[in-house]
Amino acid sequence: MPTCLTIDVYVDLICPWCWIGKRHLTSAVRQLAAVEPGVDAQVQWHGVQLLPDLPVQGLPFADFYLKRLGSPQAVQMRQAQVQAAAHEAGLHFDFSNIPLMPNTAKAHSLLAFAKARCSIEQQTTMVEELFRAHFVSRRDLGRADTLQDVAVSCGLDGQAALACMDGAAPQRQSNVPNGVPYFVFNGRASLSGAQPPRVLLNAMRQVIGQESLVGGPA
Repeated sequence: MPTCLTIDVYVDLICPWCWIGKRHLTSAVRQLAAVEPGVDAQVQWHGVQLLPDLPVQGLPFADFYLKRLGSPQAVQMRQAQVQAAAHEAGLHFDFSNIPLMPNTAKAHSLLAFAKARCSIEQQTTMVEELFRAHFVSRRDLGRADTLQDVAVSCGLDGQAALACMDGAAPQRQSNVPNGVPYFVFNGRASLSGAQPPRVLLNAMRQVIGQESLVGGPA
């Protein structure tokens, strides 16, 4: 029987480090399949709204980061750091063209809706498309029409997706990490931050080795 590896990933959908981390995880899982072909790796996505106090209509992107980091120089340095890391993950961020830092309550409601109804593959596609909508297409993740378009592109019923956004956003649980991305492997080991693929791969192989020693996951 294949060894099961569950990877719980905590992300916020407007965090560039989370998209970088997702891409690195994809590379690491691909490498794992090559070196450990008997492992069945399943990724579970968990949305974490880090900025729940943002106004419903969002805030201008540039103004948000200027206030958050304190000076144009600090913003430039941070964005250069992110862009360098993104390059390693095959991504490019043009922060100058992103108009809005949105409130993601509706987006997290949509992700929770997808988790209850969709395959893991559909969920993974949705996470990717939500990142793309914000960072590439520069669409507002706080708008229902944006999210409906993403939902339909991932195979969900558009009207059902709209209905799920009418309720309150999922409540943040006490055990949810404050920093994202955050990776948990079979509940045994965890990593924080946009770790490179080799670090993620090593963590996964270490957990697999522990499972073999004890005869399976706890």
